[in-house]
Parts: sequence; structure tokens; C-alpha cells
Amino acid sequence: MKTKSNNWRFLLSLILTFGVAMSANAAEWKSPLIPVTEDFTLPNGLRVILSEDHSVPVAALVIIYDVGSRNEEKGRSGFAHLFEHMMFEGSENVGKTEHFKYVESAGGSLNASTHNDFTNYYDKLPSNQIELALWLESDRMRSLKVTEENFKNQLETVKEEKRSRIDNQPYTPAALKFEELLFDNWANAHPVIGSFEDLEASSVDDVRKFFKTYYAPDNAVMAIAGDIDAPALHKLVEKYFGTIPAAARPSVPDVSEPEQKKAKYEKVPDRHAQLPAFWLGWKAPGRRDPDSYAMTVIEKILSTGDSSRLYQRMVKGDQVALRADAGLDERRGPAAFEAFVIYKPGNTAEKVREIFWDEIEKLKKEPISATELEKAKNQVLRGYFAAGSAQSLQRSLGRAELLAEYGLFYGNPRLIDEDLRKYMEVTPEDIQRVARKYFTHDGVTVVDVEPVPAKAEASPAPVLTR
Repeated sequence: MKTKSNNWRFLLSLILTFGVAMSANAAEWKSPLIPVTEDFTLPNGLRVILSEDHSVPVAALVIIYDVGSRNEEKGRSGFAHLFEHMMFEGSENVGKTEHFKYVESAGGSLNASTHNDFTNYYDKLPSNQIELALWLESDRMRSLKVTEENFKNQLETVKEEKRSRIDNQPYTPAALKFEELLFDNWANAHPVIGSFEDLEASSVDDVRKFFKTYYAPDNAVMAIAGDIDAPALHKLVEKYFGTIPAAARPSVPDVSEPEQKKAKYEKVPDRHAQLPAFWLGWKAPGRRDPDSYAMTVIEKILSTGDSSRLYQRMVKGDQVALRADAGLDERRGPAAFEAFVIYKPGNTAEKVREIFWDEIEKLKKEPISATELEKAKNQVLRGYFAAGSAQSLQRSLGRAELLAEYGLFYGNPRLIDEDLRKYMEVTPEDIQRVARKYFTHDGVTVVDVEPVPAKAEASPAPVLTR
């Protein structure tokens, strides 16, 4: 087995050695964080990024298609998410659901997810089985079975998913309403799961057109990271993907948002909610916007861990809330900074929001201490390097996902290093400036969740979840 220098492990060793007490601002690391062994584009437009790391005999393949709910047309919502399901319905040489059987029988795992601005698929396998993933992914890119039967079958699956994960979950329908109210542009506002009416009104020809438009090699980026031999894998990629025909690149959707000059408000009844709650938030800068780095650090300050400001003030201190979270919903286009609060009986939404606003005003008026800023930056570092993080650089899958995302979104996987440095360069003045710019009373959107008695025949409300 080869032994190579792995720059990401150098930084990981620093974090493990010094812990969270290490000064984030003083941290130095070798670059690149994720070494790119090969980066090439096939004649059909498929970009492929390979990263060798021989520390464990595992490899991960990630393929990201440049299609999400933002690419859908009015009257045809839900297609991007539907296709996440359709991609497992079989292709020319692979039967229905056999993708799962092949990968799992080889000791691997797989999954997929749909977002507003992309759809991704991954296969993680013992490295000596990575050719299997190439065959599976190329076969469905080339020859997915888009039939009336498969379409109707997956439409019913999506319906059941919506009923179980959205309609019958407390606070979740209000979360979708919040997003619809927050954004003015339909491309950003409508939910990823889409509309049943739109899907049911569609034909199998509409579905085939969507597949041919977006599931083409020149509308995708594939990254493979782990215990691989890059030159040999390069040849295998050409073997399996090289003859898949390209398609005309689809147009880039307009996701621009007008400035919000007046607060928005709505109340949503919820028969599954046991306690009142509210969603509150603002339009936020998209990924890699100069203000997005400070916005991410603000998220850590407000809502990461029991020492965060919202928990300390609203849950532990004033004891008005059972839950007080904030998060940045990052997208390539305009994003959303949102807060979700479940508050205790005996309080009003107005009273609880006053306490929340007080914490927001502190961000604007009082410079954050060096200690608290360092702690927030260390939380950012943990997102990159903690074993449990979704995109941890300790994992071949995390590295492959980051390489594919940066390759597709920005055309340059090496920007990962630049972004991490920009997070570490955020200053107290940046925190104040960004908070003042975005967290305004005129630009806020609020959705109150009002519990309503369930009908007598309804089943008991489920456990509180977001």
C-alpha cells in the first residue's frame, strides 16, 4: 500500500493536539486541505475529480447534478425530488432497487438527497469495489427506465413521504410556509418536495424531458476520494462514462430576490403541535458571498451548543423556551437565516420575541469578545474535521462531497482552502456590520405556530421534532 502525505490529516492533528483551546486565528495548515490527484473533463462534458488517500481501504464516489427545485417550472414542481427516487427504479442493466443490493452486498453504503440548487448521489465501498459504483452510476445516467409504471409508483412513494415527514409532523408545515413567505422569487420559495397537483398533472413525457435536460454528463461533476489509483481509475471512468452523449446545457435559473422593505407575518394552525412556537428569519447572502463567512460565525455564536447565546438566555436564563435554535440555510443564490423557538406556556409570542430581538441587538451594538469569537471559529473547524460531521475531512465521503460541490458550484475545488481561511479571518467588526445589515425589523419574516385541538378521531400528536 502506498504512503502519501495527507494535508488534511496535518490540520486534524493540530486540532486533536490542541483541542478547542487552540487559537483558531493562529492555526496554520498545509494546503491543499484535500489534495487533488487528477482533475479532468471527458469530451462529453463530465468533470471528474480524483483524490488519493491510502490511509484506509475505502473509497467514496459522489456525483452531483446541477438541478434542484430552483430549476423547476411553475406547474411542474417536485420533479427534482421525484427524480431522486426515480434514479433507483432501474436502468438498462440494473433492475428496480438492485442498486442498493449491489452496493450493500459488496459491503458498501449509498444514499441521495435533493436540495434547492443541486441533487447528489453517493456510493461508499471497499476500495477494491469502486468499479462497481462506476458501472451503476453510468448505467442509470445513460439509460434510466423512465416508464409510466415507475413514474406512478414513485409518485405514490413521494406522497407517502410528504404525509409522514411533513404533513403529520409538528411545526414542519409551518416551516414550509415560512420559506414560502420569506422568499419572493418562486424559484427560491417553493418547497423541494413540490406539489402533488403538479406531479399528478404531469405526463411521462414531461418526466423524460426533465431527465434528458438535467441528467446529462455535461450537467454533472463526479468526485472520487479514498484508496484509489488515479491513473487506473481515470481509464475506468473513460470506459464507463466516455460514450454517454452530452446534452445542451440548460439555462441558469433567475434566483434574484428583491430587497424586503416591510416585515412579513403569518399565523399557521398546527393540529400536531403541543406547544406554541414561531419561525423568524431574514434573507441572507448566498454561499461565498463576502458576508456569508461572518453569517456562518454568527450562527455558531447564537445557536451551537449549550453555551450558545440563545440557549443560555432563552432556555437556561429567562426560561421562556424549551428550544431556541438558529441556522443558516446556505444556497448558491440568496440564502435564509432562520430561527425556531418553542416557548413555554404562560408566555406570549411577543414577549419571547422581545428577548430574541434583545440578543440580536447585542450582536449589533456590543463587539463580541475574543474568547467567544474563537470558540465560534473552532465550531467551524469542527464542522470540517470532527468525525461526526456530515462533511468531515476525516471521511472519504466528506472529502468527495466537498470536491464535487466546489467543482460544480464554483469550478475550483481548491477554493475549499480559501473559504476556511476566510472563516478564520472574521473579526468582531464583521459580526456587527453583518448583523446590522441583515437583521433588520423591516426585513424580518415571522410565522407563528398556533396549536389547535386535534379531532377526536385523530391519532395522538407525535414527539416534538423539527
